[in-house]
Amino acid sequence: MKDKKEDFFTSSEIRVKELYTPEDLLDFDFKRDLGHPGKYPFTRGVQKDMYRGHLWTMRQYAGFGTASETNKRFRYLLKQGQTGLSVAFDLPTQIGYDSGHPLSSGEVGKTGVAIDTLEDMEILFDKIPLDKVSTSMTINATASILLAMYVALARKQNVPLKLLSGTVQNDILKEYIARGTYIFPPRPSMRLTTDIFKYAYENLPKFNSISVSGYHIREAGANAVQEIAFTLANGITYVQEAVNSGLNVNSFGKRISFFLNAHSNFLEEIAKFRAARRLWAKMMKEKFGAEEDSCKLRFHTQTAGCTLTAQQPENNIVRVAFQALSSVLGGTQSLHTNSMDEALSLPSEKAAEVALRTQQIIAYESGISSTVDPLAGSYFIESLTNNLEKEAKKYIDYIEQNGGALWAVESGYYQKEIQKSAYEHQKMVESGDRVIVGVNKFETKTEKEKRKKIFKISKKATSGQIKRLKDVKKRRDNNKVKASLEELKNKVNTEENLMYPIIECVEANASIGEICQVLKDVWGEYEQKVII
Repeated sequence: MKDKKEDFFTSSEIRVKELYTPEDLLDFDFKRDLGHPGKYPFTRGVQKDMYRGHLWTMRQYAGFGTASETNKRFRYLLKQGQTGLSVAFDLPTQIGYDSGHPLSSGEVGKTGVAIDTLEDMEILFDKIPLDKVSTSMTINATASILLAMYVALARKQNVPLKLLSGTVQNDILKEYIARGTYIFPPRPSMRLTTDIFKYAYENLPKFNSISVSGYHIREAGANAVQEIAFTLANGITYVQEAVNSGLNVNSFGKRISFFLNAHSNFLEEIAKFRAARRLWAKMMKEKFGAEEDSCKLRFHTQTAGCTLTAQQPENNIVRVAFQALSSVLGGTQSLHTNSMDEALSLPSEKAAEVALRTQQIIAYESGISSTVDPLAGSYFIESLTNNLEKEAKKYIDYIEQNGGALWAVESGYYQKEIQKSAYEHQKMVESGDRVIVGVNKFETKTEKEKRKKIFKISKKATSGQIKRLKDVKKRRDNNKVKASLEELKNKVNTEENLMYPIIECVEANASIGEICQVLKDVWGEYEQKVII
């Protein structure tokens, strides 16, 4: 038997004391550091009454196979009480290839829904009124094209654009450091990002023009401090780019949203959300002079996919429940709960239902939603919030001093830091210093774990998607398509907002691959450096 453990640390290597007392908060100032909910610096939440006023949006991430199949899942989830849609796109859609492209082979509809043209978007939202539902789209390199399709669809439904609500992720920086679904070099990609900011300001007052994502940074191996530091550093760069392009920070600051991870160290995660909110508010006010409403860090949370295990998958229900609970106690505005079988496959309908019910039980049975920020004033929570903010600020200051987030991407700084953190985590798991139940401790040894029936995408769906794309290209007015693509090419090197010609291409039924090829011809493609 091992000796009693002497030292305890959070996942970010912040030392945890045996006991916390008022002496740990001697420098703590209520007004400066905590304040009231809905008031700067928003440590306690961005709304005065939080969940007493209305619950967080229950937004389950879904998408697979064809638009028709995904539409059925959307309508099923809405019928079960889900309050917002979140669209997962397949890999070819994310990196700008048509389903029929040779490089799309074997990937069509596998990690999300395949969307090639506006007709697919029409099928995806069939019988779902866009003015009645909030839609989030996890899309980055091709965000301008998918948002253009959503706008074009609203026009076809005769829905005023001012009524559209939702979020387009549009966070290209984290693709270079964590997720990998980039297409163009960073600087022209930033042009597309700020063009979406401008278009949303002019046409989509209820739509979030970006969701700055720490989720994928954490999934790549970052710890809690790095997640908020790198995410907020990226956010500051987006704000600066938008301001440099001529936008007033208060014209778009209220529509910036964030996407954070709910990981397994329960109390650290709660403190992380509170620290991120306070730090963002301070930076927006001090660096840009933003008004109070533009200083609010509003965020969507997803439970940690990287913590799901293929071994004893039922344990994932428990993991997801307390991760979801941490995000609610941390003040999230929107939440996705992962399904227990996602380490094995795309979630089955039953597993997706259990994941949604997990949120509903927290909302309606736990009593947590009856008061705002119930853990405020805890000596440990407040001390940990302070420490997380302090350590994240050190990273942010270093990045700023060296040239900002673009420098951190292009130099490989982000990648190196995340790799180091991931390596240290894996060493601890393999040594047994960090326990993963059912993986490196409490394994099932008496019998082989039964392989459960998993959800699979049919080959028929893939071939049907490619056939439909060919059919669209035959039926459309190809002269109109050619003219719209040429118009886009002519405007790429001007200062005009590219959203407008992209919408024209989409309305002509140009495909995502054709539109991306025009931009590749001008900007080229980004090649990731190998970081050693």
